Amino acid sequence: MSIRLRLTLWYSGLLAATLLVFGISLYVFMNWNTYADVKSQLKSTSDSLGFTLITQNGQLRSIDLNWESRSQLASIQEKQMYLQLNNYEDGYITRSPNLMQLDDLIIPYPDAKSNPVDGFFTKNVTIGKEKYKMITYQKAIPYKGKLIGIFQVGTFTFNEDKQMSGLRTILIFLSVAVVLIAFTVGLLIARQALRPIERVITATRQIEKGSDLSVRIPEGGPQDEIGTLVDTLNKMLSRLERAYNELDDAYKVQRRFVSDASHELRTPLTTIRGNIDLLEKMWSQAKLESGSGAAAASALPLSSEHFGISTEAISDISAETKRMSTLVNDLLALARADAGYVMEKELLQLRALTEDVARRAALLPRNAEWKVGDLSKLDHVAVYGNHDYVQQLLFIFIENAFKYTPSGHVELSSVRREGHVGWMVRDTGIGMNPDEIPHIFNRFYRADESRGVTVGTGLGLSIAKWILDEHGGSVEVTTLEQAGTTFIIWLPIDFSPRSNSSIMGGTDLDED
Repeated sequence: MSIRLRLTLWYSGLLAATLLVFGISLYVFMNWNTYADVKSQLKSTSDSLGFTLITQNGQLRSIDLNWESRSQLASIQEKQMYLQLNNYEDGYITRSPNLMQLDDLIIPYPDAKSNPVDGFFTKNVTIGKEKYKMITYQKAIPYKGKLIGIFQVGTFTFNEDKQMSGLRTILIFLSVAVVLIAFTVGLLIARQALRPIERVITATRQIEKGSDLSVRIPEGGPQDEIGTLVDTLNKMLSRLERAYNELDDAYKVQRRFVSDASHELRTPLTTIRGNIDLLEKMWSQAKLESGSGAAAASALPLSSEHFGISTEAISDISAETKRMSTLVNDLLALARADAGYVMEKELLQLRALTEDVARRAALLPRNAEWKVGDLSKLDHVAVYGNHDYVQQLLFIFIENAFKYTPSGHVELSSVRREGHVGWMVRDTGIGMNPDEIPHIFNRFYRADESRGVTVGTGLGLSIAKWILDEHGGSVEVTTLEQAGTTFIIWLPIDFSPRSNSSIMGGTDLDED
């Protein structure tokens, strides 16, 4: 729910509550005031009339109204008041003429045994088939401590009820109308007041979706709280832009340095390795000649001890140079990844590529047995990718399996599911803790670093992850300590027409 709608609902609700309290208060006051006038007239009429008790030999015989004048009855009837005197002694009821004209109506009266008291009462009376509300004021008539009669003055409240009903309707409809109008106007006012915030949201969304931090929030409104917020955000964006540009420049310099350093290091390392290989061959040949005769010994002025030490040193240099060369190649691959290197891709037939990798993997240094499983799921399946990098991807996982499998075997097989094809590399090596899986593709992370089982830089799987991302692939990992690890590498199958024609063309060549 937006702030604009919440604000509108809040003050609309407050206005509705205020109108409700005001309406109820006004209605209660008007209701009390209207019926208070009616009750006042009823009581004054009752008080102006007296009673005549007719007795004989000390015994009550009858009750009659003590009229001050006969003209008073006409005045009372003109005010639409109705009189009724009920004699409990003989059961005789005396009524005013206007009351007798209403279908000989009798006002409901209390029983003598209920000990009625003086006061106002609301009664419902029936005239014909209609029911009407009547307010009455009754006065008990005692004689010698005994209730002998009840005198009632009543009037119908047609006009008052109609007036109060009209007032109630007016209050309800006016309150609803005022709340609706206030809600509509409030939405417009809130929208106008919060328009600068909409500009803030629009500008921040542009920054979020794009990489242009030069976007600024338009100003021009009053210098209120929102204006201060806009000014503060613009200053913050300026600082972020400067910091981002400085960081981006530093990052570009770092990438350029890594790329240049990798390129520069490859050449001397290649030269060193070539020369060391040549020296190893020369020393090996010299060693053979030194054992064949005195003439050869004079040509090689080194003792056998010195000769062995030199050979060992050259071997160590060669091994370290190879390791440095591998590290530089890995750094170069990661530098290309950071620089947004775009691979040149083509349609690849995975069966032939995989068989070539499997053949070459058998020549890698290892302690585990190398097995090649079922590769039939790769038949007549093409992917769109880079041949060299896909081969490197497979070699990374295979070499990684060899490295962490001191005994047992490493097996390569094919897998396929809807829309994807790939390989399963399964080993029976040392495995790892499943909690380490989310980190194994981070640069320089070593799952066995604390155990010191193997050596390495921790860059191989990072490069594999980059190659997979560039090909739209994914990898699944299943592992358990001392129970081996299984990597399932997925690549999307290319179903484009070019892929179909390539597969058909390859099939025709095979048949020929």
